[in-house]
Amino acid sequence: MSLSDVTSLNCVICDRGHAPEYAGYTCVSCGPAGTLDVRYDYPAIASMWSKETLAANPDGTMWRYRPLLPIADGSQVPPLTVGGTPTYDAPRLAAALGVRRVWVKDEGRQPTASLKDRASAMAVVKARETGADVVTTASTGNAAAALAGLSASVGQVNVIFVPKTAPEAKIAQLLAYGSTVVLVEGNYNDAFELCTLAVERYGWFNRNTGINPFMTEGKKTVSLELCEQLGWEPPDSVFVSVGDGSIIGGVHKGLKDLQALGWIGRMPRIYGIQAAGSDYMVQAFENDEDVVTKPPISAATVADSISADLPRDRVKAMAAVRETTGAYLRVDDDPILAAIPTLARGSGVFAEPAGAAAYAGLEVAVARGLVRSDETAAVISTGSGLKDVASAMRAVGAAGTTAISIPPDIDALSRALDARN
Repeated sequence: MSLSDVTSLNCVICDRGHAPEYAGYTCVSCGPAGTLDVRYDYPAIASMWSKETLAANPDGTMWRYRPLLPIADGSQVPPLTVGGTPTYDAPRLAAALGVRRVWVKDEGRQPTASLKDRASAMAVVKARETGADVVTTASTGNAAAALAGLSASVGQVNVIFVPKTAPEAKIAQLLAYGSTVVLVEGNYNDAFELCTLAVERYGWFNRNTGINPFMTEGKKTVSLELCEQLGWEPPDSVFVSVGDGSIIGGVHKGLKDLQALGWIGRMPRIYGIQAAGSDYMVQAFENDEDVVTKPPISAATVADSISADLPRDRVKAMAAVRETTGAYLRVDDDPILAAIPTLARGSGVFAEPAGAAAYAGLEVAVARGLVRSDETAAVISTGSGLKDVASAMRAVGAAGTTAISIPPDIDALSRALDARN
């Protein structure tokens, strides 16, 4: 693959094309809302790459899809193993829901325990291609940890802007990796705006999703991988939680790439799941609002990873649902928390609230008849439950699960087990 297979960077609003080497981040005409879509020469890619050549590639990471990634020949990728996360068949979840089949893709198995590693790996490559001294991002925690970890693996200086209220476990990751961490006294939107000002003042490389078009290209590898793992037979529907909108946009982009190559015969319906307290996209979907002009909301949810006043990749995020005849669904915090032990006990995947939200959304879709009994569904669990242990403890407590506390005595154990039964 060479960058010659990237034909242009096109605005998602006006479709204006920008040269592949364009140094900006968003459309020169439409501004920050005009995020760019990386376009490829699919016939050229197909002429030198096939399912057979892919199958023969021993590389099990996201870089096995290098012919569909916008990186230059010879670019060095970070040494951490990003991608290759498992997709589990979950027959007990399928039986409980009354659908034909359910798969769970466990992105908690990434190096820093979330799907955001895919985008951050791409960010590190692109930053080093441009010779950037510093890479920066704003995050509620996962994108920050991802950038910190991937940067540490190659010695890349980075500055991270995080709301001061981010879970302690996520902040600990950043400090352990040696990042410069800026705790912002405000929410994600405040952190994002401050990061943007820093990029303008200092010329740092901007990893922020919804601004940097290459982040979608990293995240899309999750759907490339999912389809390969399912033998190029995609599920009828894919469920993904939505905050800033970049992950769902990436899932859609990967599926469109595969259709353009003729590797999959149909497009799954994509369902975007949002917490009721952070439901910007659901509101816009239900009310047929223009996300370019729709003002921010005031977001608050236990699922901090998907809390966003104004989704920055909202145009791609809306297209992912509308173009696949999917839907946006909202789920309250209590069902999100309840989905953590449900998903864990039904599949063995321990998800943070944002990851469990996708499964809670599948429950809603089944109840509404959006997913039929003869259909299949894939749930993308975007991050590990170890990211937010406090929420997991709340969830198991609400489910009535408690630990047994006894002295080190076998008779005490027998009494406790009898009482529990």
